[in-house]
Amino acid sequence: MILEAFNLCGKVALVTGALRGLGQGAALALAEAGADVALLDYVNPAETKAAIEALGRRAIVIEQDLIAATAKELAATVDTVVADLGRIDILVNNAGIIRRAPLLEHTAQDWDDVLAINLDAVFHLSQAASRYFTRQSSGKIINIASMLSFQGGIFVPGYAASKHAVAGITKAFANELAAKGINTNAIAPGYMATDNTAPIRADAAREKSILERIPAGRWGTPEDLKGAFVFLASAASDYLNGAIIPVDGGWLVR
Repeated sequence: MILEAFNLCGKVALVTGALRGLGQGAALALAEAGADVALLDYVNPAETKAAIEALGRRAIVIEQDLIAATAKELAATVDTVVADLGRIDILVNNAGIIRRAPLLEHTAQDWDDVLAINLDAVFHLSQAASRYFTRQSSGKIINIASMLSFQGGIFVPGYAASKHAVAGITKAFANELAAKGINTNAIAPGYMATDNTAPIRADAAREKSILERIPAGRWGTPEDLKGAFVFLASAASDYLNGAIIPVDGGWLVR
């Protein structure tokens, strides 16, 4: 039956940026579908852990600063997931930051920090997880792209560069890994009501202009992405490789 293809019982996922927002939503969605989940964030995502355990699933916490983490440390993080939960089947590269400043005022530190979390950590964690995925001839990498994987944005050159790159490496990974039974795809959320968009939502004129362009007529929420996360993590997406799936209320087609 088709619904069984979405069942994640017996699977183990690692979700980065699991404290709140889209990462918390992803972790809960995967747990609701049956997966055990390792939660990575720079502070303890205790609320997310408790919610997953309330569903009867296992959850572990990994406190790690992705700005400072080295490739070796990120590989060790994946090893920890396998040691504590027995395996790894799904990697959700959700963690991301945004620094807003005009180009001429955009600091080198802001550029470096954004690329470290939004791109470097994605590469290193995907590489480490793929070593396990290759051995078991199965695995799911789910990257978080953005509307700014397609557009340039305003005052966010580092973020736009990182999200264009995430779309690119999603396709590059798919080319190499698909034949090994590993699926690499990305979700491109539209304008979501999260901490990252709080400054935009606080600007009445900017918020109005955004809402006028969204055919659905509202900001998205983490709940709106749950179905996409479960689909990409499950056997239902076994023939999907290198896709960048917009979940945007119609923003891109307006």
